[in-house]
Amino acid sequence: MTFKEIQELIKLVNKNKLSEFKLKDGDFEISIRTEKYAKSKSVAVSPVPQALAQAPAPTTPAAPAASPAMEKPAQTDAPKKKESHNYLEIKSPMVGTFYRSAAPDKPPYVKVGDTVEPDTVVCIIEAMKLFNEIEAEVSGKIVKVMVEDAQPVEFGQVLFLVEPA
Repeated sequence: MTFKEIQELIKLVNKNKLSEFKLKDGDFEISIRTEKYAKSKSVAVSPVPQALAQAPAPTTPAAPAASPAMEKPAQTDAPKKKESHNYLEIKSPMVGTFYRSAAPDKPPYVKVGDTVEPDTVVCIIEAMKLFNEIEAEVSGKIVKVMVEDAQPVEFGQVLFLVEPA
């Protein structure tokens, strides 16, 4: 399965609001679990025990585990939600590390004031050494970048606020 096919598969899982998806094709195996998976199993998301933190990474991102680095965005969400009433939100389709540009020496994909279309790449999210281009999926003007470059993001976390076109 190609990288692009895996990206499309992740998008389809999110769009269809599935909690879990598994695919096996010969030696290739992929398992995708969303935030809904943990909720449907009534499992409390907690910090990863030390023994598990050293275990090999799964094939795809699983439900996010709380970590000190990921707690900071949760603490500042309340004021940001008030700002987003008239704006569309571009949310993270996965858990990973947020990057505004393709490389440190490259300009950001988008900045405040830029106009985006649904197919405009707005950032990259790295998940398990795979760099996933994230498209806007909305039309409008970027009014706020909600995440700092190279910061961890959770599934469903707001990345950008967009004023509708």
